[in-house]
Amino acid sequence: QVQLVESGGGLVAPGASLRLSCTASGGTLGRSAMGWFRQVPGKEREIVAAVAWHGAAPYHADAVKGRFSISVDSAQSAAYLQMNNLKREDTAVYFCAAAQAIANIRDREIKDWGQGAQVTVSS
Repeated sequence: QVQLVESGGGLVAPGASLRLSCTASGGTLGRSAMGWFRQVPGKEREIVAAVAWHGAAPYHADAVKGRFSISVDSAQSAAYLQMNNLKREDTAVYFCAAAQAIANIRDREIKDWGQGAQVTVSS
């Protein structure tokens, strides 16, 4: 079974950038669509971005559009979330997810979840 492992989280000041990575172990991502979600305590996990296995037509939530960018490297079985101009409200645990297709990501029909990476934006 494929395990997804996130890395790249941390504590940054407002306006800074971070790049989250999601790599697959125990297998490959194949043609899975990939997505990033985030969650803060007491709230539902929300979708941040999603992309098909070939990288075309990515989706970004309105809250991050223009600041975050999702990408995928199928050859390396990895997905990334470039986060620029971070804001305090971006503070959350970020999870990567794999699904059959991008529509499944958006419908939360997830095959595999990562364990989560903490991103804290604070001065």
